[in-house]
Amino acid sequence: MTSASQPTLQRRAFLRGLGICLGLPTLESLTPLAWASTAPNPATTAGGMPLRAAFIAFANGSNYERWLPKGSGRDYTLNETFAPMEGLKDKFQVITSLAHDAANNWGDGPGDHARSGASFLTGCHAWKTLGSRLHLGISVDQIAARQVGHLTRLNSLQLGVEGARLYGACDTGYPCAYQYNISWASDSLPLAPEPNPRAVFEKLFGAGSGKEASDDLQRRLARRKSVLDFVLDDARALNRQLGRNDQEKLGQYLDGVRSIERQIEKAERFGLPEADLPRPHGVPPKHEEHVDLMYDLMALAFQTDSTRVVSFCVAPEGSNRPFLELGIPEGHHYLTHHKGNHEKIAKVAMIERWYMERFARFLAKLDAMREPDGTSVLDNSMIVYGGGIGDGDLHNHDELPVVLAGGGGGTLQAGQHLLLKESTPMTNLYTAMLDRMGVQAESVGDSTGRLEGV
Repeated sequence: MTSASQPTLQRRAFLRGLGICLGLPTLESLTPLAWASTAPNPATTAGGMPLRAAFIAFANGSNYERWLPKGSGRDYTLNETFAPMEGLKDKFQVITSLAHDAANNWGDGPGDHARSGASFLTGCHAWKTLGSRLHLGISVDQIAARQVGHLTRLNSLQLGVEGARLYGACDTGYPCAYQYNISWASDSLPLAPEPNPRAVFEKLFGAGSGKEASDDLQRRLARRKSVLDFVLDDARALNRQLGRNDQEKLGQYLDGVRSIERQIEKAERFGLPEADLPRPHGVPPKHEEHVDLMYDLMALAFQTDSTRVVSFCVAPEGSNRPFLELGIPEGHHYLTHHKGNHEKIAKVAMIERWYMERFARFLAKLDAMREPDGTSVLDNSMIVYGGGIGDGDLHNHDELPVVLAGGGGGTLQAGQHLLLKESTPMTNLYTAMLDRMGVQAESVGDSTGRLEGV
């Protein structure tokens, strides 16, 4: 008969081994990709090309008088903020009168920036009264990733340009997680955006180059498989020594191990893509280079079919970054509270034009990327560009500034100004996009249906 302490020591040894396995970096950050299959699937176009979705969030609302197009339908004129997009007018549509009611205070007091960031992709309200207990909802990108992520090496990709904040209080007492994370895997799990271009590059293309990166990947996969084999063998032996409650707990814990097994199996189906981009050294010293590089990495992720779902926070809500390169020493957030001051309004206009230039450059790059069937990556994408605040001075959450770029594999009506009924839920757009990807979802957040006419 073994001593009473013997099973405890064995159990601790097993859990420690299991912890080592589960504590490793997510396999998706280490493994590469090839096209999942040439057979038709719900996430492809009619021509069999991958159908991608991206969600790009900018901060602090808009200078709406300079944003709102003149006219509607296809016979419309772009406003001055869209000057950098003029040559791409047939590649996107402006959608007016979308709203995020969940970003309103609902009796919870100030905190529009935190609520706007939280609701942008979830359509859910962030309650200040919950304090450090996060409770929001799954975001549209993660709803898509759950159903199409198996088709690519990376289920999804989260990008940013500022460090993530998961803890502490930010906008008038709201947890920082609401303000700095737009992607949510569950109602309590934000997915932090990665701001370091080198880390994103290595997630997409590996830590080496060519055969070196491929060999390194195989070695890492082999090590993880050997750890899993040890853990599962040890678990089976341990299970016989446990009571029913502990067996149930162990079974739940091993679900995580099986998830890693499935990730390894998926990783082994794909090969490393070639990177048409030099390996970044880290965060560039100039903000413009940083934003452009993150856009370039997003474009490569789509072109190589490394993932079909990306979120990119080009600036977190409430961002007060100065734009010295534009001769603007004041912070962006400060300037948006202009109260009609013409000098501040002019500076906000320069900042918004700067962001639109970056976005236009990204769309042009996607449009130049050819697919095997002759279409472009942009033709086979759906890209939302917008935010959860309408006018930056008013902090309203209707009349949101929203662009939907790309052709959606021939299913979107690019080249129009879609003027909707007042205060149409933004999430109605998301459900319409999910339908086009073949993603089954009855609703997203507070959606009331599918947006028609896009």
